[in-house]
Amino acid sequence: MKRWFLVLAATLMLNGCGYNDFQSLDEQTKSAWSEVLNQYQRRADLVPNIVATVKGEAAFEQETLTKVVEARAKATSIQVTPETLNDPEAFKKFQAAQGELGSALSRLMVVAEQYPNLKANQGFSDLRVQLEGTENRVTVARNRYIQAVQQYNTLARSFPTNLTAMVFGYPAKEGFTVQNEAAISTPPVVDFNKK
Repeated sequence: MKRWFLVLAATLMLNGCGYNDFQSLDEQTKSAWSEVLNQYQRRADLVPNIVATVKGEAAFEQETLTKVVEARAKATSIQVTPETLNDPEAFKKFQAAQGELGSALSRLMVVAEQYPNLKANQGFSDLRVQLEGTENRVTVARNRYIQAVQQYNTLARSFPTNLTAMVFGYPAKEGFTVQNEAAISTPPVVDFNKK
């Protein structure tokens, strides 16, 4: 009888300490981050098709294409694992590479708007729509990740579950951040007079 009482008491204490909530929210953040990665991969897979279509335009800026190709190579070269979420330095490095790819693609789209033959190309138009849809999906996936991290971090910092976090080693997770806010708040400049 005494053993059953101890087991029951331990179960009730563990339920109230948030341990199971940590398990659930930890998995939720990993799942949300996996969806962000899924959308980043979709975007990276579209880049070669866009570059190949754009190369068909003889007058197109080679420098812009080169930057897109380089940014894609850098973004896809970084290996991401579930442990990346708990390594702030690796997480920031990955975010920076994805930010560079996003910026390069934005510049490409702005420059492409200036080329009537390219705009009229149905293949490019279809790829542009797919890329825009993918960017929207990336935004939605990031927002879900941000919300999952917020829920997890709230649990990790609230009393009494912060004690459980301390005992079982559940530190607060890195949220999604932008590496250079000033750079992304300024629209890209396109200068066709530059030689």
